[in-house]
Amino acid sequence: MAHQALREEVCQANLDIVRAGLVKLTWGNVSGADRQAAVMAIKPSGVPYADLRPEDMVLVSLKSGEVVEGRYRPSSDTPTHLYLYQHFDHIGGIAHSHSEHAVSWAQAERALPCLGTTHADHFRGPVPVTRRMREGEIRGAYERNTGRVIVECFRASGISPSDVPAVLVARHGPFTWGETAQAAARNAMALESVARMALYTCAISPEVQPMDAQLQDKHFMRKHGADAYYGQAEQGNAAGP
Repeated sequence: MAHQALREEVCQANLDIVRAGLVKLTWGNVSGADRQAAVMAIKPSGVPYADLRPEDMVLVSLKSGEVVEGRYRPSSDTPTHLYLYQHFDHIGGIAHSHSEHAVSWAQAERALPCLGTTHADHFRGPVPVTRRMREGEIRGAYERNTGRVIVECFRASGISPSDVPAVLVARHGPFTWGETAQAAARNAMALESVARMALYTCAISPEVQPMDAQLQDKHFMRKHGADAYYGQAEQGNAAGP
């Protein structure tokens, strides 16, 4: 079976977001891309997570969107993943869930503010929220248009998708990405955690303001910048204090 390592990684990333409590029922999916082979592997549509095996992952062409290999239909969100891979050419994995706290911010159509260093460790500034999708976008190629509004959101705001590897789709939910499927899943976990913290913070102090930009940058750059010094050299810059 082709791309076995990719299938195994993507299957594991899908199971990881379930174990992290980000998924109820079948509300979520993770994909991973092999840029050289121009394919991605993604969770099959509607298959219970408890039944997932690496061989169940569906291989899809990054260029045409056609199924290359697999016995199931790919996730219904496949066109969104494809659009993001096609326009964010540095990413190798995408995760989507309906995790409760991140979805709450998306449903409220509010960007997730950076209120503390935990957020800044992962995301350089607020996690943006897209505009609402228009009637024609919903009636048309809805999933592909979801990808369009995400890309439009980053281009319009000037936010780097490398610095903020996450978005809240208005009235829908979060998408995260990273260099690999595992990285995208970790960013989904981080997003849900800081979304919960921000919700609690706003409940305690409704007038709270975003933290100082200098402190935001300090925490982000010590892990992700050219002169990052967090972690061990042989392990790279992992997340956490």
